Amino acid sequence: MLGFRLPAKPDVQRTVRLTYGFQFFFGLLLWVPIFYQYQKLVGLDDGQIFGIQSIYYIVFCLLEIPTGMLADRFDYRTSLKAGAAVLVAANLVPVFLGSYTGFLIHFVLIALARSLVSGAQSAYLYEYLHTRGEGEHYLRAEGVGRAYSLIGKIVYWPVIGLLMAWNLPSPYWLTAINAAVALAFAMKLPAIPGGRQARDKTASLLAGVGGALSALRSSRWLFLLMVQGIAMFTLVRICQVNLFQPILESKTLSVNWYGAVLAAMTVFEALGAARPHRLRRAIGPVASVFTLTIVMALCLGFIVPAGTVPTVLLLCVFAVATGISFPIQKQLLNDSIPDSRYRATLLSMESIVDRAVCALVAVALGAYLSAGRLDEFLVLSAVVTCGVMGLLAVLLLAVRKHRSDRRPPIAREPVSAGSAWHASRCSRPCRAPALRPRHR
Repeated sequence: MLGFRLPAKPDVQRTVRLTYGFQFFFGLLLWVPIFYQYQKLVGLDDGQIFGIQSIYYIVFCLLEIPTGMLADRFDYRTSLKAGAAVLVAANLVPVFLGSYTGFLIHFVLIALARSLVSGAQSAYLYEYLHTRGEGEHYLRAEGVGRAYSLIGKIVYWPVIGLLMAWNLPSPYWLTAINAAVALAFAMKLPAIPGGRQARDKTASLLAGVGGALSALRSSRWLFLLMVQGIAMFTLVRICQVNLFQPILESKTLSVNWYGAVLAAMTVFEALGAARPHRLRRAIGPVASVFTLTIVMALCLGFIVPAGTVPTVLLLCVFAVATGISFPIQKQLLNDSIPDSRYRATLLSMESIVDRAVCALVAVALGAYLSAGRLDEFLVLSAVVTCGVMGLLAVLLLAVRKHRSDRRPPIAREPVSAGSAWHASRCSRPCRAPALRPRHR
């Protein structure tokens, strides 16, 4: 199990394994290494390809909060099942409609599928483990689940170019089959103990939005953590999906190697995702995400003067940082959410801003690529990210200090002789307990 011991309870073990299976097959988008070349083969130009990507992000933004609210109000499992079913349909569209319209419909449905799953998947695992008294396993379970979701890509991506040469739409057929298997796993997931969904159905969707916004307004710490996650996610998404193929193309690497390079990156990402706790224990969760985001930004900047082999190595370093950072960021957000009734909605709010920023960056990227200015875009991305993270670090420190200053002083009473030994043991200042979300 990638070095992770599952919780002792058999039913919890089974549920965690089912979430692993769902993540594995839902995330197995086999067309990722070749979709740029595929769309060029069917007649799309750069403007159309990146225009569709921008529309994808915008649609995701429009759908993210409504799908998160539905997951909070009804059932996380229902949202996961709906997402997998939509993903099956999404990947069949390019098979039968290989045109601009077909790929536009394809990516709109991909946006719907991923928005249905993005908040609900993490919320389900977090809530289930905590209601079963196994909450301490969440970070490792989230990380190992992400690692397993990457393993299939390691196997398939090196040969996906050959599969496309043998049968052009085969990557989309295989991805549709994977989505169907993910749907089967989602249908086997058990309900969260305690009847949480039945009570939450009494709340209106509008009240759910208001409650989530109120929780966000009451916690500047949560808001800043979301901003930190946005910077990290934007770098990862733009590099791995939008920039990956143009970068390798600029280094005169054959398209037959694209899948192998992406598989190598995925190996390193899986290794990082399986053991996020080590860096977290060493420097803390906030510092971990901050440091890893800076590392990712610098990797993009150093790609500009690098040759082909150093570029691949830098992409692998980028992938390790990605694998470690995602589970830590997920737990940071989940632990900072003050009211678990709005968990999926708040996680969706972060995703909506993630995609909004990615939509803007995708439009800018298309313009830079059309003008042959990829290197300039990479350097600009690195500089802007480092600047934003520096400002964010100052704000996070200020909020942390403000929270510390607002804690009421602890009243000290005379220590009796009988409690002198106990007082000596407690003479060091104690840290205030971390805020925990309420669980029903």
